[in-house]
Amino acid sequence: MANDQLKPIATLLLGLNFCMYVIVLGIGGWAMNRAIDQGFEIGPGLDLPAHFSPISFPMGNAATGFFVTFALIAGVAGVGSLISGVNHVRSWTSESLPSAASVASIAWALTVLAMGFACKEIQLNVRNSRLKTMEAFMIILSATQLFYIAAIHGAAANSR
Repeated sequence: MANDQLKPIATLLLGLNFCMYVIVLGIGGWAMNRAIDQGFEIGPGLDLPAHFSPISFPMGNAATGFFVTFALIAGVAGVGSLISGVNHVRSWTSESLPSAASVASIAWALTVLAMGFACKEIQLNVRNSRLKTMEAFMIILSATQLFYIAAIHGAAANSR
């Protein structure tokens, strides 16, 4: 009985996570595009500046490059976990649980890593409103992805 009660919760969390991961990918893509367009331009015969970093972003602070990079990786893994999650919610059997749970766990781990860089970026305190939005989404996603994992595992534990 509890097995059937957790399916709508897992479905709701799956949809919510999908929307938030797509927003994170959109903002992260914008930030990466801006960093590439406004990065260092080195002509022939010129050397790189002394403090050149490929993770240097023209907006934000020292943590922005790491945060955006790992947020994009977490976003892609999150969308991948949602593909496996839709298959699991559709069939809702113990055979589809391992793939959904493992990919969701990897996406959650990457999301928590990006959330750590978001916390560092918040601590350094120089960023624009788009980065603040992406930080908030990564912090919320770290919780909702964990709740999704708990929901699909709780259904499996109650079905035994």
